[in-house]
Amino acid sequence: MEFKMGPLIAEMMKYERGAAGRINHFLKVYSYAKLIGEQEGLSREKQEILEAAAIVHDCGIRPSLEKYQSSGGKFQELEGPPVARRLLEALGFPEEAVRRICFLVGRHHTYQGIEDDDYQILVEADFLVNLYEEKSGKEAVLKARKSIFRTKAGLQALNDLFALPE
Repeated sequence: MEFKMGPLIAEMMKYERGAAGRINHFLKVYSYAKLIGEQEGLSREKQEILEAAAIVHDCGIRPSLEKYQSSGGKFQELEGPPVARRLLEALGFPEEAVRRICFLVGRHHTYQGIEDDDYQILVEADFLVNLYEEKSGKEAVLKARKSIFRTKAGLQALNDLFALPE
């Protein structure tokens, strides 16, 4: 496999046109996912799947808002995979990668039963951005550190971002 993420980012920006907050959000999640995945030594294939999933992870927000007037996580997980599939297939991603990316998009708000590195890192990257964007207090950050973060690189990023003791 070997996909350049630029075309997917451009398509996702078109899809989210006018939603600057969501565009900035997925770009930040992508950056953290890329950083953590590289530092954790993911295989090239898993890294590319992780990066693509980070770019499209919130593509279910727009249809969730339209259908349910809510961007709740469960609605995103329901509505996101079909949108992700369309975006990825249009860019020629292979079916095996599309399936995995859609799986991740459809579970990125489910924090139990995480068994794979790409899934764990996507959740950690999203948490890094959400904790900052939501101006979370120290108590919420520490709770997330204890219950969500498992990778060495993700923990380091969290500690650095929020000046937490090691």
